[in-house]
Amino acid sequence: MMLFSEVYGSYFNAVAAILSKAVSGDLTKTDIYDIIGDKAFAESTLNIPNTLLSGKWPLLTEQMHTPLKHAPSMPLTTLQKRWLKSLLSDPRIRLFDVSCEGLEDVKPLYEQDDIVYFDQYRDGDPFEDPSYIQHFRTVLTTLREHRDLYVRFQSGKGRQHVWECTPYRLEYSLKDDKFRLIISGGDRPGTINIARIMECVLLDESDPETLEIPAREKANVVFELTDERNALERAMLHFSHLEKETIKLDDQHYRVILTYNKDDETELLIRILSFGPMIRVTEPASFIELIRERLDMQKKYLSSQE
Repeated sequence: MMLFSEVYGSYFNAVAAILSKAVSGDLTKTDIYDIIGDKAFAESTLNIPNTLLSGKWPLLTEQMHTPLKHAPSMPLTTLQKRWLKSLLSDPRIRLFDVSCEGLEDVKPLYEQDDIVYFDQYRDGDPFEDPSYIQHFRTVLTTLREHRDLYVRFQSGKGRQHVWECTPYRLEYSLKDDKFRLIISGGDRPGTINIARIMECVLLDESDPETLEIPAREKANVVFELTDERNALERAMLHFSHLEKETIKLDDQHYRVILTYNKDDETELLIRILSFGPMIRVTEPASFIELIRERLDMQKKYLSSQE
């Protein structure tokens, strides 16, 4: 699965691009560094060029030629195809109209029924409903083509609203299992749950330069992490979408400061609790109190099931 890795996959892609240029006969040393800078990470310039040019990897000659006769390709293994088929079987991914071409006869590595979600509400969006799919893809088109949107929807209180607005981005809540549309600032700032849209129509193009980013209240949470059972790597992946500062305290302990949107506080709380004793929140006091309330609620629930 390393070819799919955000980190390791970039190395394969960078070296493949270098060798492709070498096959065409016009590779230079400058090209090597440019390709690595574009397709890999900064530290890659310390080892990939030297490994290729020294002959440790016998793929390039001193004259910048390669013994390869054809540009390299990286066909997918059967295991990788099965893994992709599993991902593309997810109804949430299918909303993006991703093609399954070439995987028609591939058996998924796992079925959707094999996955069990914890700490998630059960009233998620109807991802396979035809009307929902149509509305979702219309919203997706407005974002991709920078279009304004006419939308008629029902609020959480049951009231109908009609807006002509400029969409800013789509968000997915793992806790709620719902997609929501964030509206640009201006006359119509706010959030619309996709499942509550009753009608939406594409309007004229909007100017991305004039798009007002919605103001959202930010907050910080600080916790100490014990790096057991690969907890540090899991936490970095788990909170990769958040702004963070990580400070090493000793060989096994780290202090992490996360910055998050207040609207997503409950979801962040659930994610932090999923690490159990590996994470101990130290501040702010308000977040620690939320943890106490959540644990008390779970304790009462478990007691009622006995």
